[in-house]
Amino acid sequence: QVQLVESGGGLVQAGGSLRLSCAASGLIFSSYTMGWFRQAPGKERDFVAASSWSGGNTYYGDSVKGRFTISRDNAKNTVNLQMNSLKPEDTAVYYCAAGISCAGYGCRPSTGVHWGQGTQVTVSS
Repeated sequence: QVQLVESGGGLVQAGGSLRLSCAASGLIFSSYTMGWFRQAPGKERDFVAASSWSGGNTYYGDSVKGRFTISRDNAKNTVNLQMNSLKPEDTAVYYCAAGISCAGYGCRPSTGVHWGQGTQVTVSS
């Protein structure tokens, strides 16, 4: 079955950096648009970043543009999220996703999207 395992979350001060990783198995990784969503307490799950199957196209939510960078390694079935200049409002559980649709409306989970278990990111002020 499909498994997405996130790592790299933790506690960091505002202005600091973290790198999240997601290791995927049980799917043809190179055929999926991969990415990250996040969910803060009491809020909806929001889009953060996505990478097309080749890595040639990347997409970012407005609040993270210029600060976060997504990358993927199809040989290793991994997708990473480098998060710089972190802010307290970045505090959330971050979820890796396999199967994201990106178009003019932005990016949203595809039907049948696969999710990881989530990793907590906490940014202190």
